[in-house]
Amino acid sequence: MPREMMYAEAMATAIAEEMTRDSDVIFYGQNLGMTDRDPLVRKFGKSRVRITPISETAEMGIAVGAALTGLRPVVELWMSEFMLVAMGQLLNEAPRLRYMSGGQVKVPLVFKAGYGFAAGWAGQHSNCIYNTMMGIPGLKVALPSSPADAKGLLAAAIRDDNPVMYLHHYMLMLDKGPVPEGDHVVPFGVAEVKRAGTDVTVVATGWMVAKSLAAAETLAKEGISVEVIDPRTIAPLDVDSIVQSVKKTGRLVLVDQATRHASVAAIIAGEVAERGFQYLKAPVRMVTALDTSVPYSEPLEQFVMPNEGKIVKAVKSVLGK
Repeated sequence: MPREMMYAEAMATAIAEEMTRDSDVIFYGQNLGMTDRDPLVRKFGKSRVRITPISETAEMGIAVGAALTGLRPVVELWMSEFMLVAMGQLLNEAPRLRYMSGGQVKVPLVFKAGYGFAAGWAGQHSNCIYNTMMGIPGLKVALPSSPADAKGLLAAAIRDDNPVMYLHHYMLMLDKGPVPEGDHVVPFGVAEVKRAGTDVTVVATGWMVAKSLAAAETLAKEGISVEVIDPRTIAPLDVDSIVQSVKKTGRLVLVDQATRHASVAAIIAGEVAERGFQYLKAPVRMVTALDTSVPYSEPLEQFVMPNEGKIVKAVKSVLGK
């Protein structure tokens, strides 16, 4: 039976359940396990729940080494921007070792971090930098948009024998929803149709899924039927499901909080142009952030970011309304 949980609680539940299921899973990061009263420390001990120095380079490098020995580290990195100081470990070491060893070693680790803060955190903490990771061979990238997916994708990430970048959206942390109890694993590379429709396909990621569903509800009152798809993982990316939806609707709007020229939207647009161009009745529209740093000013932040109104306008444009 599902249980109502917050997005953040669902992630914590997944980690505790996976640590119970597999003694090789370890969890560490800055500000973790700071006292003996910490619930995870009391349950699993300080050998499996550790606080680290303030060094992402060290945290991520340790994870690669630990994974090579057979452990399954989950590294709490807090903000995705913090990983930028350790791009060698993230993009050049962890994803390539299994391939370069001819499959002789596995690198089962999870780099967990938040992204996309849109509440006045300005240029250095409001980014969506997943485009940097999604094209790296050997690295998987998950973007859960609901509490159920937050739990299921994290469980899948921990069990995977390859490095996974698990990115949770800060603006979803307090959102509530039904979450299956017990063993719940969401497979990578399988998109979900969040809302069925016949007139326009909208593909959205992360926080933009909820905004796209709200836009679809608004458009339904005007007789416009919108299908909303959440890829859930962008590496691997379920292109087949998107193309099949476009085949049905003939129109595509892509919604992505990342900047236009560094977005998942641009990648999906290219895939659909190659594999589904014959089904399109109108040009593909992308609703993304503008190609600029996110401003501190709230009105300017809203101007830069995608929102429900912009999605509604894009859907109407592909329908010629």
